[in-house]
Amino acid sequence: MSEIYERVGDGVFAVDTEYLRPRADASHLIVADGRAAFVDTGTHFSVPNLLSALAGENIDVADVDYIFLTHIHLDHAGGAGRLAAALPRAQVLVHPRGASHMISPAKLIAATKTVYGERMFAEHYGDIAPIPAQRIVAVEDGHRVRLGRRSFEFIHTPGHALHHVCIIDRDAGEIFTGDTFGVSYRELDTAAGEFIFPATVPTQFDPEQLHASVARIERLKPRAAYLTHYSRVNHIEKLSSELHAGIDAFVRIARAAACAPDRAAQMAARIFDHLSERLNEHGFSGDSARRHAVLDGDVTLNAAGLDAWLSRAVS
Repeated sequence: MSEIYERVGDGVFAVDTEYLRPRADASHLIVADGRAAFVDTGTHFSVPNLLSALAGENIDVADVDYIFLTHIHLDHAGGAGRLAAALPRAQVLVHPRGASHMISPAKLIAATKTVYGERMFAEHYGDIAPIPAQRIVAVEDGHRVRLGRRSFEFIHTPGHALHHVCIIDRDAGEIFTGDTFGVSYRELDTAAGEFIFPATVPTQFDPEQLHASVARIERLKPRAAYLTHYSRVNHIEKLSSELHAGIDAFVRIARAAACAPDRAAQMAARIFDHLSERLNEHGFSGDSARRHAVLDGDVTLNAAGLDAWLSRAVS
């Protein structure tokens, strides 16, 4: 074991992709009966960490059967092509809407540059390698695969993105949720438990769909959820309630700023204030600088996603 990765469940390891800052973005390595799979990959720059985790658990690259992608946003899937090239037997499982973009990523690259800009794209994402079509499996809702003796089921969970899936570990009673079940950074945990909030980033956020997807996860009654940002949370019923309230709060913030000429900036300021008030209630003692350091990236992206949603809603 190293600082790069840690065991977070039975045969489940959170690998720090080192995207933006430590413990902001996780790939999850699953090991079962000598076989392995990754859930999400981080970026092109993250792949050495994933391969180091494999080596640390004495898993050969030929023993990795799958790369599961919850969705194709590049903090989740940007490294998939580079990782697939290093794993000769691994199939890449992804929502049908995302499959073509993994085979030919030009549109995905262009869309990400539009959101983040050329400089940030180069600095944080690097090369996006295409994946041969024969290695892609487009997973419909309910698709199942086995890893050793463990069974995994894919469910479609739109709301954060139309091409989002979650992966249920049927044997462990746990679920890998990508961004559908929100964002929960471990440095914001307190005696009250985990702190969580929705991810409403551009460009496909839809509040009704996200409410429905969170409710679907809650109905499954998983023992734990593994979030990409960041890893394991346990109190699913409580966190589901907080996510529903958070979606509604973000929508109210968006509508209140709808007519402002600088509405994205106003939404970002109000989202930060809202989350800071919640942190106070949660017993978090970090000062304003610490809160900005942890939250500002998400706040800006969430405001941009709400802005895009408002534009669609009135068009």
